[in-house]
Amino acid sequence: MITLRSVNVGTLQALSPDTPRKRSGIYKHAIASSVEVTPLGIVGDRVGNLTHHGGPDQAVYLYSESDYAWWDARGVAPTHPGSFGENLTLSEWWPDVRVGDRVTIGSVLLELTGPRIPCGTLATRMADPQFVKLFRDAERCGAYARVLQRGTVSAGMAVTLERAPSDFPTILELYRAWYATPKPLPLLRHALETPIGSRLRAQCERWLNGPP
Repeated sequence: MITLRSVNVGTLQALSPDTPRKRSGIYKHAIASSVEVTPLGIVGDRVGNLTHHGGPDQAVYLYSESDYAWWDARGVAPTHPGSFGENLTLSEWWPDVRVGDRVTIGSVLLELTGPRIPCGTLATRMADPQFVKLFRDAERCGAYARVLQRGTVSAGMAVTLERAPSDFPTILELYRAWYATPKPLPLLRHALETPIGSRLRAQCERWLNGPP
């Protein structure tokens, strides 16, 4: 049975001593109490860069303990819940995680919208300028979700699933498409017919309308 292992929130703080004016919410910590999940994210959690993060289609970021175990086995630290900036740490993933998969935790209903694409903020948080490449190559990206039904969650709750149609792209397929050259145009066209997030949708449209 999949369970919610940790609920993580972060306040805005300097990303590093070298960039005191660049503030981020990626430094998250687990909370023991119940927390409200709204269509704009988890109450008490902050997002530093609203251009690329947050919003209704990236309201919640999910990662898993099994992912952290994989990183830990390779000597990557820190690998505690919230290290990668996720809001919800699951015990594990289910097979073939897809856009459109729906996750129920207590009264909260989430719908997966796409993969997390690593950026320099993650590399700074991990104190490793090469970490974006490591994260990319690991293909353990986690998934963003929109909130279809708000409610409260707490660590230890059971996670139930409603699977998307089996022809919907998997999170991993979309993640690989982001980096692929040339782009898999049929996959991108099909992705536009599924409930991907708005930022990913806009990027797919740019790829389809321009040089691959």
